[in-house]
Amino acid sequence: MTVTVERSACTGCGVCVEACPFEAIEIVHGIAWISPACTDCSACVEKCPEGALSQPADQVQGEKPRARWEGVWVLAEQRHGNLARVSRELLAEGRRLADELQVQVAAVLVGDQVADLAQDLLWSGADTVYLVEDEALANYRTGPYATACTRLIEKYRPEIILVGATHLGRDLAPRIAARLGTGLTADCTALDLDPETRLLLQTRPAFGGNLMATITCPNHRPQMATVRPGTFTPATPDPKRTGRVVREEVEFAPSDLVLQVVQYVRKPSQGGGIENTEFLVAGGRGVGGREGFALLQELADALGGEVAGSRAAVEAGWVSKERQVGQTGKTVRPRLYLACGISGAIQHVAGMQGSEWVVAVNKNPEAPIFQVADFGIVGDYRLVVKELLEALQESNTAYRKRSTG
Repeated sequence: MTVTVERSACTGCGVCVEACPFEAIEIVHGIAWISPACTDCSACVEKCPEGALSQPADQVQGEKPRARWEGVWVLAEQRHGNLARVSRELLAEGRRLADELQVQVAAVLVGDQVADLAQDLLWSGADTVYLVEDEALANYRTGPYATACTRLIEKYRPEIILVGATHLGRDLAPRIAARLGTGLTADCTALDLDPETRLLLQTRPAFGGNLMATITCPNHRPQMATVRPGTFTPATPDPKRTGRVVREEVEFAPSDLVLQVVQYVRKPSQGGGIENTEFLVAGGRGVGGREGFALLQELADALGGEVAGSRAAVEAGWVSKERQVGQTGKTVRPRLYLACGISGAIQHVAGMQGSEWVVAVNKNPEAPIFQVADFGIVGDYRLVVKELLEALQESNTAYRKRSTG
């Protein structure tokens, strides 16, 4: 903002607070304090009885005030040159928000020798890619990454910033928010806009997933949110899309580089993760125990997919936390979601309702899961899974015979 306060003249009368339509002024220790939410509308300057508030002459003479915060940004996540799927998901949602606000959407790409990823981001919806390349950014470290992103945000002032709620995003986003003095809503599962105030409506589970809270950040900018991977569907890349790639240089202080990466070791992966598979076999309380999940794993292997579980199954210790689907777990969008022994509580449905096809198997014909299923089978999941395994085995045998002539 360009509104300044002459401390010696300010009496703390509060007239400016009442005059500000954006609630961007507070009286702190008897002096008016202008928050980053200020849009330079000059309403406070005109109302101040003491003349303690002022703006540059060009704005006082009636020129249209510049937008203090404008645009939607996505902090693109990459690891060793591989762009995370969540970056494309957020660009699709960022594109929607930006179009509604009639502004541009930009991606921030930080790393070392990652320039080739910029084209992918443009094809996926970005109008501009801000690129920062430096050897210090080869491996993710909180210090230099936070400094690079913060410098760009301070320079270009976007009003909305979206970050993936991954391990990296959950570490990086709060550091940036703290440096900027703004708010952050974590693990969002839905985003929307208030058309009158341009406020970002950030919805996330609260109280253990028992209710959904919608949060806004009216007094500070930028508005920041981390969003769960799988919440949005990435747009189909369009090779005809063009945009700008803006290279930026950032100098790092010694304090940014205190942490040193000695070695990078990739953890052996058991499959591609439940958020990346096309076929997901999920079990709930009705599966009964670890033995039941062993049978589900057999079916998942035959399909070339993954096993997942409801919150009840995770809390019972039958399946690991990283395989939990729902408001307090992960959001998934497979081609096929086979729900075995899952009742279909709203907290679980919120994490899988974007699946292309949902097949539910449950003994209870009144189970809520049948209301969201494309196909429902009332019966013992064990019998159904065994029948499916036999059918898959017969199909594979017949295919091999045809292939060998």
